[in-house]
Amino acid sequence: MTDIIDALTGIATGDVLDVARSRRPEAKRHAQGSFEALFQPLDASHVTLPERAAVALFVARLHGQWAAVQFYGTLLRETGGGDVLEPVIVAEADRASGAGPYGAFRAENAPESVPGLEYAVDSVEASYAVPDRLAAALEHAHFLVFHPRDAARERLQRLLDDGWSTTGVVTLSQLVSFLTFQLRVIHGLTVLREADGGASAAPAAGSLAALASEVAAAAERRLGDAAGKPADDAAEQLPPAPKVDEPARFTQDSLGWKPWLTPLAASDFTEAHYEALVERDRVHMPYFRLLARDPEALRERTLTDMDIFYNTDGGLPRADRELAAAAASRFNGCVFCASVHSRFATEQGADRDDVQRLLDEGVAARIAPRWDALVDATVALTATPPRFGTDELAGLRNAGLDELELLDMVQAGAFFNWANRLMLALGEPTR
Repeated sequence: MTDIIDALTGIATGDVLDVARSRRPEAKRHAQGSFEALFQPLDASHVTLPERAAVALFVARLHGQWAAVQFYGTLLRETGGGDVLEPVIVAEADRASGAGPYGAFRAENAPESVPGLEYAVDSVEASYAVPDRLAAALEHAHFLVFHPRDAARERLQRLLDDGWSTTGVVTLSQLVSFLTFQLRVIHGLTVLREADGGASAAPAAGSLAALASEVAAAAERRLGDAAGKPADDAAEQLPPAPKVDEPARFTQDSLGWKPWLTPLAASDFTEAHYEALVERDRVHMPYFRLLARDPEALRERTLTDMDIFYNTDGGLPRADRELAAAAASRFNGCVFCASVHSRFATEQGADRDDVQRLLDEGVAARIAPRWDALVDATVALTATPPRFGTDELAGLRNAGLDELELLDMVQAGAFFNWANRLMLALGEPTR
Protein backbone atom coordinates (compact mmCIF):
# COMPACT_ATOMS: atom_id res chain seq x y z
CA MET A 1 0.00 0.00 0.00
CA THR A 2 1.26 3.50 -0.88
CA ASP A 3 2.35 5.48 2.19
CA ILE A 4 -0.50 7.95 2.77
CA ILE A 5 1.55 10.67 4.47
CA ASP A 6 4.14 10.60 1.67
CA ALA A 7 1.39 10.69 -0.95
CA LEU A 8 -0.59 13.57 0.59
CA THR A 9 2.59 15.57 1.25
CA GLY A 10 4.16 15.01 -2.18
CA ILE A 11 7.33 13.38 -0.80
CA ALA A 12 9.30 11.53 -3.45
CA THR A 13 11.78 8.70 -3.00
CA GLY A 14 15.25 10.03 -2.18
CA ASP A 15 14.34 13.63 -1.35
CA VAL A 16 15.41 15.19 1.94
CA LEU A 17 12.18 14.42 3.81
CA ASP A 18 12.14 10.84 2.54
CA VAL A 19 15.65 10.43 3.94
CA ALA A 20 14.59 11.97 7.27
CA ARG A 21 11.50 9.74 7.54
CA SER A 22 13.65 6.69 6.84
CA ARG A 23 15.56 7.50 10.06
CA ARG A 24 12.30 6.95 11.95
CA PRO A 25 11.27 3.75 10.13
CA GLU A 26 8.94 2.37 12.80
CA ALA A 27 7.12 5.70 13.16
CA LYS A 28 6.62 5.77 9.39
CA ARG A 29 5.60 2.11 9.21
CA HIS A 30 3.13 2.28 12.08
CA ALA A 31 1.64 5.66 11.19
CA GLN A 32 0.74 3.93 7.93
CA GLY A 33 -0.29 0.88 9.92
CA SER A 34 -2.60 3.05 12.02
CA PHE A 35 -4.23 4.37 8.86
CA GLU A 36 -4.72 0.84 7.56
CA ALA A 37 -6.08 -0.43 10.91
CA LEU A 38 -8.69 2.35 10.91
CA PHE A 39 -9.58 2.51 7.20
CA GLN A 40 -8.95 -1.11 6.20
CA PRO A 41 -10.09 -2.80 9.42
CA LEU A 42 -10.53 -6.49 10.09
CA ASP A 43 -13.90 -5.68 11.66
CA ALA A 44 -16.19 -2.88 10.47
CA SER A 45 -19.24 -4.04 12.41
CA HIS A 46 -19.04 -1.19 14.94
CA VAL A 47 -18.01 1.57 12.49
CA THR A 48 -18.74 0.99 8.81
CA LEU A 49 -16.36 1.92 6.01
CA PRO A 50 -18.58 4.78 4.73
CA GLU A 51 -18.89 6.16 8.29
CA ARG A 52 -15.11 6.16 8.66
CA ALA A 53 -14.64 7.94 5.33
CA ALA A 54 -17.40 10.48 6.02
CA VAL A 55 -15.91 11.44 9.38
CA ALA A 56 -12.43 11.64 7.83
CA LEU A 57 -13.67 13.95 5.06
CA PHE A 58 -15.34 16.18 7.68
CA VAL A 59 -12.19 16.33 9.85
CA ALA A 60 -9.91 16.97 6.85
CA ARG A 61 -12.11 19.88 5.73
CA LEU A 62 -12.10 21.35 9.26
CA HIS A 63 -8.30 21.32 9.07
CA GLY A 64 -8.22 23.00 5.65
CA GLN A 65 -6.23 20.18 4.05
CA TRP A 66 -6.95 20.24 0.30
CA ALA A 67 -5.18 17.00 -0.59
CA ALA A 68 -6.77 15.11 2.31
CA VAL A 69 -10.22 16.45 1.39
CA GLN A 70 -9.78 15.16 -2.16
CA PHE A 71 -8.54 11.81 -0.92
CA TYR A 72 -11.15 11.19 1.77
CA GLY A 73 -13.95 12.52 -0.45
CA THR A 74 -13.10 9.93 -3.07
CA LEU A 75 -12.76 7.29 -0.37
CA LEU A 76 -16.30 8.10 0.80
CA ARG A 77 -17.68 7.58 -2.69
CA GLU A 78 -15.64 4.43 -3.25
CA THR A 79 -16.79 2.84 0.02
CA GLY A 80 -20.47 3.32 -0.76
CA GLY A 81 -21.20 6.80 0.56
CA GLY A 82 -22.83 7.82 -2.72
CA ASP A 83 -22.63 11.12 -4.59
CA VAL A 84 -25.08 13.01 -2.35
CA LEU A 85 -23.35 12.69 1.02
CA GLU A 86 -19.93 14.07 0.02
CA PRO A 87 -21.01 17.66 -0.82
CA VAL A 88 -23.24 17.74 2.27
CA ILE A 89 -20.32 16.72 4.51
CA VAL A 90 -18.12 19.40 2.93
CA ALA A 91 -20.82 22.04 3.38
CA GLU A 92 -21.34 21.01 7.01
CA ALA A 93 -17.59 21.26 7.68
CA ASP A 94 -17.51 24.72 6.14
CA ARG A 95 -20.44 25.74 8.34
CA ALA A 96 -18.68 24.32 11.40
CA SER A 97 -15.20 25.70 10.72
CA GLY A 98 -13.32 28.05 12.98
CA ALA A 99 -9.95 28.65 14.65
CA GLY A 100 -9.40 26.56 17.78
CA PRO A 101 -8.84 24.93 20.14
CA TYR A 102 -11.75 26.37 22.09
CA GLY A 103 -12.95 25.61 25.56
CA ALA A 104 -12.65 26.26 29.26
CA PHE A 105 -9.57 25.14 31.14
CA ARG A 106 -10.48 23.44 34.40
CA ALA A 107 -7.07 23.98 36.03
CA GLU A 108 -6.78 27.02 38.27
CA ASN A 109 -3.36 27.90 36.81
CA ALA A 110 -4.82 28.17 33.29
CA PRO A 111 -6.93 31.33 32.91
CA GLU A 112 -6.73 31.55 29.10
CA SER A 113 -10.07 29.90 28.19
CA VAL A 114 -11.59 30.71 24.79
CA PRO A 115 -15.30 30.32 23.85
CA GLY A 116 -16.18 28.87 20.46
CA LEU A 117 -18.86 27.37 18.25
CA GLU A 118 -20.52 24.16 19.42
CA TYR A 119 -21.63 22.53 16.20
CA ALA A 120 -24.85 20.60 15.67
CA VAL A 121 -26.06 18.83 12.51
CA ASP A 122 -29.24 20.89 12.18
CA SER A 123 -29.21 22.37 8.67
CA VAL A 124 -32.08 21.49 6.34
CA GLU A 125 -29.76 19.80 3.84
CA ALA A 126 -28.04 17.69 6.47
CA SER A 127 -31.29 16.62 8.11
CA TYR A 128 -32.27 14.87 4.86
CA ALA A 129 -28.87 13.43 3.91
CA VAL A 130 -27.17 12.55 7.21
CA PRO A 131 -28.55 9.67 9.32
CA ASP A 132 -28.85 10.28 13.06
CA ARG A 133 -26.02 7.87 13.81
CA LEU A 134 -23.62 9.67 11.47
CA ALA A 135 -24.84 13.07 12.70
CA ALA A 136 -23.86 12.08 16.24
CA ALA A 137 -20.45 11.00 14.93
CA LEU A 138 -19.88 14.32 13.13
CA GLU A 139 -20.80 16.28 16.26
CA HIS A 140 -18.41 14.12 18.29
CA ALA A 141 -15.68 14.67 15.69
CA HIS A 142 -16.18 18.44 15.72
CA PHE A 143 -16.05 18.47 19.49
CA LEU A 144 -12.82 16.48 19.57
CA VAL A 145 -11.23 18.67 16.89
CA PHE A 146 -12.17 22.05 18.37
CA HIS A 147 -13.23 21.50 22.00
CA PRO A 148 -10.93 18.89 23.55
CA ARG A 149 -10.77 20.99 26.76
CA ASP A 150 -14.55 20.71 27.19
CA ALA A 151 -14.77 16.93 27.10
CA ALA A 152 -17.38 15.53 29.52
CA ARG A 153 -18.71 12.09 30.31
CA GLU A 154 -22.32 12.99 29.46
CA ARG A 155 -21.42 13.79 25.85
CA LEU A 156 -20.69 10.12 25.17
CA GLN A 157 -24.29 9.16 25.97
CA ARG A 158 -25.50 10.92 22.79
CA LEU A 159 -23.44 8.48 20.75
CA LEU A 160 -24.80 5.49 22.64
CA ASP A 161 -28.37 6.81 22.26
CA ASP A 162 -27.92 7.05 18.49
CA GLY A 163 -26.82 3.48 18.08
CA TRP A 164 -23.09 3.53 18.74
CA SER A 165 -21.69 0.68 20.81
CA THR A 166 -19.00 1.20 23.42
CA THR A 167 -16.48 -0.37 21.05
CA GLY A 168 -17.75 1.87 18.25
CA VAL A 169 -17.24 4.99 20.38
CA VAL A 170 -13.67 3.89 21.13
CA THR A 171 -12.91 3.27 17.44
CA LEU A 172 -14.57 6.52 16.35
CA SER A 173 -12.58 8.49 18.95
CA GLN A 174 -9.39 6.70 17.90
CA LEU A 175 -10.08 7.53 14.23
CA VAL A 176 -10.73 11.25 14.82
CA SER A 177 -7.74 11.55 17.15
CA PHE A 178 -5.48 9.74 14.66
CA LEU A 179 -6.56 12.13 11.93
CA THR A 180 -5.57 15.15 14.05
CA PHE A 181 -2.08 13.59 14.11
CA GLN A 182 -1.93 12.55 10.48
CA LEU A 183 -3.15 15.91 9.14
CA ARG A 184 -0.65 17.82 11.29
CA VAL A 185 2.25 15.68 10.14
CA ILE A 186 1.17 16.30 6.55
CA HIS A 187 0.87 20.04 7.22
CA GLY A 188 4.24 20.27 8.97
CA LEU A 189 6.10 18.25 6.34
CA THR A 190 4.46 20.26 3.55
CA VAL A 191 5.82 23.45 5.11
CA LEU A 192 9.29 21.87 5.26
CA ARG A 193 9.06 20.62 1.67
CA GLU A 194 8.00 23.98 0.31
CA ALA A 195 10.72 25.76 2.28
CA ASP A 196 13.27 23.42 0.71
CA GLY A 197 12.19 24.57 -2.73
CA GLY A 198 9.32 22.15 -3.30
CA ALA A 199 11.55 19.35 -4.56
CA SER A 200 8.44 17.21 -5.06
CA ALA A 201 5.25 18.35 -6.73
CA ALA A 202 2.05 18.57 -4.70
CA PRO A 203 -0.17 15.53 -5.30
CA ALA A 204 -2.48 15.71 -8.30
CA ALA A 205 -6.22 15.12 -7.91
CA GLY A 206 -6.07 12.13 -10.25
CA SER A 207 -3.38 10.39 -8.23
CA LEU A 208 -5.31 11.00 -5.00
CA ALA A 209 -8.46 9.51 -6.53
CA ALA A 210 -6.53 6.46 -7.71
CA LEU A 211 -5.02 6.04 -4.24
CA ALA A 212 -8.44 6.27 -2.60
CA SER A 213 -9.76 3.62 -4.97
CA GLU A 214 -6.82 1.40 -4.07
CA VAL A 215 -7.52 1.84 -0.34
CA ALA A 216 -11.24 1.14 -0.73
CA ALA A 217 -10.64 -2.00 -2.77
CA ALA A 218 -8.13 -3.30 -0.24
CA ALA A 219 -10.59 -2.61 2.59
CA GLU A 220 -13.36 -4.53 0.86
CA ARG A 221 -11.04 -7.49 0.21
CA ARG A 222 -9.93 -7.55 3.83
CA LEU A 223 -13.47 -7.51 5.18
CA GLY A 224 -14.91 -9.95 2.66
CA ASP A 225 -18.50 -10.88 3.46
CA ALA A 226 -18.48 -8.73 6.62
CA ALA A 227 -18.12 -5.49 4.63
CA GLY A 228 -20.58 -2.76 5.52
CA LYS A 229 -22.61 -4.79 8.04
CA PRO A 230 -22.98 -2.78 11.25
CA ALA A 231 -23.38 -4.55 14.57
CA ASP A 232 -26.98 -4.88 15.69
CA ASP A 233 -26.37 -3.90 19.32
CA ALA A 234 -29.02 -2.87 21.82
CA ALA A 235 -28.68 0.70 23.06
CA GLU A 236 -26.01 0.89 25.74
CA GLN A 237 -25.78 3.13 28.79
CA LEU A 238 -22.74 4.72 30.34
CA PRO A 239 -21.46 2.96 33.45
CA PRO A 240 -21.68 4.89 36.73
CA ALA A 241 -19.43 7.94 36.89
CA PRO A 242 -16.03 7.09 38.38
CA LYS A 243 -15.00 8.55 41.70
CA VAL A 244 -12.12 10.96 41.14
CA ASP A 245 -10.12 13.52 43.06
CA GLU A 246 -9.73 16.05 40.27
CA PRO A 247 -6.31 17.75 40.16
CA ALA A 248 -6.72 21.47 40.67
CA ARG A 249 -3.69 22.55 38.65
CA PHE A 250 -1.37 21.58 35.84
CA THR A 251 1.34 19.71 37.68
CA GLN A 252 4.40 17.52 37.27
CA ASP A 253 3.05 15.15 39.92
CA SER A 254 2.02 11.61 38.97
CA LEU A 255 -1.72 11.36 38.29
CA GLY A 256 -4.18 8.56 37.67
CA TRP A 257 -6.85 8.33 34.98
CA LYS A 258 -10.31 6.74 35.08
CA PRO A 259 -12.46 5.82 32.05
CA TRP A 260 -16.03 6.91 31.33
CA LEU A 261 -16.70 3.80 29.25
CA THR A 262 -16.28 0.18 30.31
CA PRO A 263 -12.81 -1.21 29.49
CA LEU A 264 -12.39 -4.72 28.18
CA ALA A 265 -12.09 -7.10 31.12
CA ALA A 266 -8.66 -8.66 31.54
CA SER A 267 -10.35 -12.06 31.60
CA ASP A 268 -11.57 -11.42 28.04
CA PHE A 269 -8.12 -10.71 26.63
CA THR A 270 -6.92 -12.97 23.86
CA GLU A 271 -3.35 -13.25 22.67
CA ALA A 272 -4.20 -10.66 19.98
CA HIS A 273 -5.25 -8.21 22.71
CA TYR A 274 -2.00 -8.80 24.61
CA GLU A 275 -0.05 -8.26 21.41
CA ALA A 276 -1.89 -4.95 20.96
CA LEU A 277 -0.65 -3.78 24.37
CA VAL A 278 2.99 -4.29 23.24
CA GLU A 279 3.88 -4.41 26.96
CA ARG A 280 1.74 -7.08 28.67
CA ASP A 281 1.73 -5.35 32.07
CA ARG A 282 -0.47 -2.64 30.57
CA VAL A 283 -3.39 -5.01 31.04
CA HIS A 284 -3.58 -3.54 34.55
CA MET A 285 -4.17 -0.01 33.18
CA PRO A 286 -7.81 0.91 32.39
CA TYR A 287 -6.77 3.28 29.57
CA PHE A 288 -5.11 0.51 27.58
CA ARG A 289 -7.84 -2.01 28.34
CA LEU A 290 -10.37 0.49 26.97
CA LEU A 291 -8.39 1.11 23.78
CA ALA A 292 -7.90 -2.66 23.44
CA ARG A 293 -11.54 -2.83 22.30
CA ASP A 294 -9.94 -2.03 18.93
CA PRO A 295 -6.72 -4.02 19.33
CA GLU A 296 -5.30 -3.51 15.85
CA ALA A 297 -5.56 0.28 16.09
CA LEU A 298 -4.08 0.26 19.61
CA ARG A 299 -1.04 -1.79 18.59
CA GLU A 300 -0.22 0.43 15.61
CA ARG A 301 -0.70 3.60 17.67
CA THR A 302 1.60 2.36 20.45
CA LEU A 303 4.39 1.43 18.06
CA THR A 304 4.11 4.81 16.33
CA ASP A 305 4.43 6.51 19.71
CA MET A 306 7.49 4.49 20.74
CA ASP A 307 9.58 5.33 17.67
CA ILE A 308 8.67 9.03 17.74
CA PHE A 309 9.74 9.43 21.36
CA TYR A 310 12.33 6.71 22.02
CA ASN A 311 14.32 6.41 18.78
CA THR A 312 17.58 8.20 19.64
CA ASP A 313 19.35 7.62 16.33
CA GLY A 314 20.22 11.31 16.06
CA GLY A 315 17.58 13.98 15.86
CA LEU A 316 15.95 16.01 18.59
CA PRO A 317 17.06 15.28 22.19
CA ARG A 318 14.53 13.38 24.27
CA ALA A 319 13.95 16.37 26.55
CA ASP A 320 12.93 18.50 23.56
CA ARG A 321 10.50 15.88 22.29
CA GLU A 322 8.93 15.68 25.75
CA LEU A 323 8.78 19.48 25.84
CA ALA A 324 6.80 19.44 22.59
CA ALA A 325 4.43 16.85 24.09
CA ALA A 326 3.99 18.95 27.24
CA ALA A 327 3.39 22.15 25.24
CA ALA A 328 0.73 20.53 23.06
CA SER A 329 -0.92 19.07 26.16
CA ARG A 330 -0.88 22.40 28.00
CA PHE A 331 -2.44 24.16 24.98
CA ASN A 332 -5.10 21.49 24.46
CA GLY A 333 -5.90 21.38 28.17
CA CYS A 334 -4.94 17.77 28.93
CA VAL A 335 -3.87 17.87 32.58
CA PHE A 336 -2.99 14.17 32.60
CA CYS A 337 -0.74 14.21 29.50
CA ALA A 338 0.88 17.47 30.60
CA SER A 339 1.75 15.92 33.96
CA VAL A 340 3.39 12.87 32.39
CA HIS A 341 5.40 14.64 29.73
CA SER A 342 6.42 17.71 31.71
CA ARG A 343 7.82 15.28 34.28
CA PHE A 344 9.57 13.31 31.52
CA ALA A 345 11.06 16.55 30.15
CA THR A 346 12.47 17.29 33.61
CA GLU A 347 13.81 13.74 33.96
CA GLN A 348 15.50 14.05 30.55
CA GLY A 349 17.39 17.18 31.57
CA ALA A 350 15.07 20.19 31.22
CA ASP A 351 15.11 22.63 34.15
CA ARG A 352 12.27 21.73 36.50
CA ASP A 353 11.42 25.36 37.30
CA ASP A 354 11.30 26.27 33.61
CA VAL A 355 8.98 23.32 32.94
CA GLN A 356 6.74 24.43 35.78
CA ARG A 357 6.61 27.94 34.31
CA LEU A 358 5.22 26.43 31.11
CA LEU A 359 2.50 24.72 33.15
CA ASP A 360 1.73 27.76 35.32
CA GLU A 361 2.01 30.59 32.79
CA GLY A 362 0.96 28.73 29.66
CA VAL A 363 2.51 28.41 26.23
CA ALA A 364 3.23 32.16 26.01
CA ALA A 365 5.84 31.89 28.79
CA ARG A 366 9.27 33.03 27.57
CA ILE A 367 12.19 30.92 28.81
CA ALA A 368 15.08 30.80 26.30
CA PRO A 369 15.38 31.17 22.50
CA ARG A 370 15.56 27.44 21.63
CA TRP A 371 12.84 26.52 24.14
CA ASP A 372 10.59 29.34 22.92
CA ALA A 373 11.05 28.34 19.27
CA LEU A 374 10.09 24.73 20.05
CA VAL A 375 7.03 25.73 22.06
CA ASP A 376 5.87 28.32 19.53
CA ALA A 377 6.21 25.84 16.66
CA THR A 378 4.37 23.11 18.57
CA VAL A 379 1.53 25.45 19.51
CA ALA A 380 1.19 26.71 15.92
CA LEU A 381 1.03 23.09 14.74
CA THR A 382 -1.50 22.21 17.47
CA ALA A 383 -3.89 25.03 16.52
CA THR A 384 -6.89 24.04 14.38
CA PRO A 385 -6.40 24.59 11.50
CA PRO A 386 -2.62 24.37 11.99
CA ARG A 387 -0.89 27.72 11.54
CA PHE A 388 2.68 26.40 11.62
CA GLY A 389 4.46 28.18 8.78
CA THR A 390 7.57 29.97 7.60
CA ASP A 391 7.91 32.15 10.72
CA GLU A 392 7.92 29.17 13.08
CA LEU A 393 10.23 27.26 10.75
CA ALA A 394 12.66 30.19 10.68
CA GLY A 395 12.68 30.22 14.49
CA LEU A 396 13.52 26.53 14.59
CA ARG A 397 16.27 26.86 12.00
CA ASN A 398 17.72 29.83 13.87
CA ALA A 399 17.77 27.57 16.94
CA GLY A 400 19.95 25.16 14.94
CA LEU A 401 17.51 22.37 14.08
CA ASP A 402 18.37 20.19 11.08
CA GLU A 403 15.92 18.23 8.94
CA LEU A 404 15.73 15.17 11.20
CA GLU A 405 15.26 17.35 14.28
CA LEU A 406 12.49 19.24 12.48
CA LEU A 407 10.80 15.94 11.66
CA ASP A 408 11.04 14.93 15.33
CA MET A 409 9.46 18.21 16.43
CA VAL A 410 6.61 17.86 13.94
CA GLN A 411 5.91 14.24 14.85
CA ALA A 412 6.19 14.74 18.64
CA GLY A 413 3.89 17.77 18.63
CA ALA A 414 1.43 16.16 16.21
CA PHE A 415 1.29 12.92 18.16
CA PHE A 416 0.06 14.64 21.29
CA ASN A 417 -2.93 15.97 19.44
CA TRP A 418 -3.79 12.28 19.05
CA ALA A 419 -2.95 11.35 22.65
CA ASN A 420 -4.64 14.38 24.26
CA ARG A 421 -7.94 13.81 22.49
CA LEU A 422 -8.16 10.17 23.51
CA MET A 423 -7.36 10.95 27.15
CA LEU A 424 -9.80 13.85 27.25
CA ALA A 425 -12.64 12.21 25.30
CA LEU A 426 -12.75 8.89 27.11
CA GLY A 427 -12.05 9.63 30.79
CA GLU A 428 -10.63 12.03 33.35
CA PRO A 429 -7.55 12.47 35.55
CA THR A 430 -7.49 11.90 39.27
CA ARG A 431 -4.92 12.61 41.95
